[in-house]
Amino acid sequence: MFDRLFGRKRSLEGSALPIVRNVTLGRSIVLDPLAWRRFGDALRFPFDRDTLQIVAQGQVTLNDGGFVHRFYTDDDVMFQAVSNDAAGQDVTDVTLFAPWDSQYPTMPFDRPAWLQRLTARTFTAEGLPEYRRFWFGDEAVKQEPVTFWEDLHDDRDGIVDRRIFQTSMLFARDLDGDGRELLLAIDQENEAGEVSFEIMLGVALELGEFRA
Repeated sequence: MFDRLFGRKRSLEGSALPIVRNVTLGRSIVLDPLAWRRFGDALRFPFDRDTLQIVAQGQVTLNDGGFVHRFYTDDDVMFQAVSNDAAGQDVTDVTLFAPWDSQYPTMPFDRPAWLQRLTARTFTAEGLPEYRRFWFGDEAVKQEPVTFWEDLHDDRDGIVDRRIFQTSMLFARDLDGDGRELLLAIDQENEAGEVSFEIMLGVALELGEFRA
């Protein structure tokens, strides 16, 4: 999903990556599989393991002052923690996402059409049910998606190895009981100008449902 670019860039500050709830690049995360298996076949979330080996780490600074810390496996499963601080000590939200689909534009109108889908009240894709806009609520017919740069690291020296510009929107659908499945739809472009469209499915995690 995230293609390596040639060259390396200096970190914005510091020489090491944050350790978030004991999670960082090079470590393993052990998950409680009941966090998603309890929903059985109702969940489309394509995940079948309880341990993640982290091989890359991403950092995002949000416009509202928040921070997103992302941890990736070699097959692009993403463990994500949102915090109020850059060091990741004040975590407010944790989610686990797995790739569902990845496509590349082949025609000039492909990208505008995809970006238009990210503004809609609902989102559907082949093989999936309908999901409703989760960010900003679904009252408005259209809603502009969220945009940001993600700095990606392949080792702990604090040097940015790749930067990806992302335009994304989060959708969700309710499951029986108190469950919810998330769908993250992304338009991403690397510094070489290569564009792809990504769909990831996920679930929210409680702080007690993982350890590293």
